[in-house]
Parts: sequence; C-alpha cells; structure tokens
Amino acid sequence: MRLRTDIFVSALMRRVFSRGDFAAVETKGAEEAGAVFVRQVFRDGAESLYAPAPQAFFDEGESNRARLFETRLERVDATAVAEAIARERRFDGDLWVVSIEADDLGDLMDVAGAQPADDGFFRR
Repeated sequence: MRLRTDIFVSALMRRVFSRGDFAAVETKGAEEAGAVFVRQVFRDGAESLYAPAPQAFFDEGESNRARLFETRLERVDATAVAEAIARERRFDGDLWVVSIEADDLGDLMDVAGAQPADDGFFRR
C-alpha cells in the first residue's frame, strides 16, 4: 500500500528542515493520492523540476510502494518551471507542489536514473 500524499510531503519537509535547508508547500493537492512535483530552487536563482516518474521506470509490483521522481527540467529559469507546473495543473488540479531551497537534494527522494549509493538511497 502506498503512503498517503500528505504524510509523504510532511516527511519530506521534515527531512529537508533537519538538513538545515528550507521547504514550503506551494500548492496542496489531494491528501490521499495527489501527484507530487518538487521545485528545487538554487542560490543563483535557477530551478529544477522533478515530477512523478512514469510507470515504465518501476519494476513489476513496485509502483504501489515507492514514489519515484524524474527530472523534468534542470537548472532553468524560474518562469520555465512555473509554466511547466501550470501546464500540469490544467490536467491534474489535485497535484502538490513542494518547493525546496537547496543546492543538493542528496537522499531526500528517489530520482529515476540517479545512481544508488551503498546505503540504498539514490544520490544526484
């Protein structure tokens, strides 16, 4: 069974704050099963956008347990990220947007294509 979205977002934010970084929920979506988009904000003003990974990235039977993200935009202008989120919002009004101000997401979330570290977490 997959973890409720509101609990996942709450845990993500706690992990961000425990690292000394900052996070905020920009848009709150469906509490039980909303899609989560992560907006990474860098110190230089650039942003990256992470979206839920397509089912093709999951192993059989794994899609109900894990939340896997794909890099949708990487180190682009903030307006490009805002436009991408607006397009997604037209299709899914129940999505969540979490903004994280950190230069490195480290082990905060699993990203498709990222190399797993020895401890099993994914690193970017």
